[in-house]
Amino acid sequence: MSGVTRTVKKGRPVLTLFLLLVLLGSGSVVLQRWIAPPTTFLMISRAVGGEGLSYRWRSLDDISPRLVQAVIASEDSTFCAHNGFDMKAIERALKANARSEKRGSGRIRGGSTISQQTAKNAFLWPSRDWVRKGLEAGYTVAIEIVWGKRRIMEVYLNVAEWAPGVYGAEAASQHWFGKSADDLTAREAARLAAILPSPRRYSASAPGPYVRRRTSRIQAAMGTVREQGLAACVLG
Repeated sequence: MSGVTRTVKKGRPVLTLFLLLVLLGSGSVVLQRWIAPPTTFLMISRAVGGEGLSYRWRSLDDISPRLVQAVIASEDSTFCAHNGFDMKAIERALKANARSEKRGSGRIRGGSTISQQTAKNAFLWPSRDWVRKGLEAGYTVAIEIVWGKRRIMEVYLNVAEWAPGVYGAEAASQHWFGKSADDLTAREAARLAAILPSPRRYSASAPGPYVRRRTSRIQAAMGTVREQGLAACVLG
């Protein structure tokens, strides 16, 4: 048996698994266009680790538009303009990470859009391997086509992790502020957006200096989002 034949045969299980994930994922994308995700890989893995699970789905109509404005201001200002990927943001992240590597700081900057984060959070496991990144790109294209922007934002706000064991805007609002997500003030919405990059590290209800500074920047940027209609694809 030639070396090429052996290599092909060894690669078949991986290819089969990949194709199976794609097929299952395609069905999930269509179903979740209308049905709320029951849980995600991240929720299950954290719960198995003993963190508990607080997850309360809410329609986008029952979430304050201030939170939509806040996450667009903080996470993806071109959300309504791109088709799932922000190539300029990716380029900036690559350059920043190259500089960090030279300095030996180890800090990694992400360039993912809200669409990419939603694809990862809703369908995939938490890791940085290339298989997952490839699937993430495929899911991103799929949800942009099948779901559209409003549904992407709705799922994003409902499955994002906002504290250990706390997922979604409603659970986060209750956890941090003792109120429903549709009652969030602009400052509270900005605080939730401020901790999104590291929700296991920072507090929204008792913010330290970093979160306070970031909250102020986000709240100021929310004005730009409103004035320039950067959330129009979600809020109309």
